[in-house]
Amino acid sequence: MPIDIDKACAALRARREELTALSDISAGARGTVTLDQQSVGRLSRMDALQQQAMAQATERQRSAELIRINQALRRIDEDEYGFCEECGEKIADKRLTIDPSASHCIRCAGR
Repeated sequence: MPIDIDKACAALRARREELTALSDISAGARGTVTLDQQSVGRLSRMDALQQQAMAQATERQRSAELIRINQALRRIDEDEYGFCEECGEKIADKRLTIDPSASHCIRCAGR
């Protein structure tokens, strides 16, 4: 069954909105950790730094996914959606159904 471009576009836009909202919610967790020794003990500061690092790593993953989503939406606009950016072959419809932002066929993605 061929991929429904309108449905893929809607899914990409919905995921983009979700990621943007999550990024806004977690902005405080990525902020600077206060190292005031009077108000927080050493282990609490270490825990806060670890939580900050995890929040920053999660944000990097979100940013990378947003880039993939925006690239997929650009490919839709340019009528290039569904073709591998590496070899130019058609990306399997099942792959695009699972991941509408996929930019490579399964063979090229494995390289």
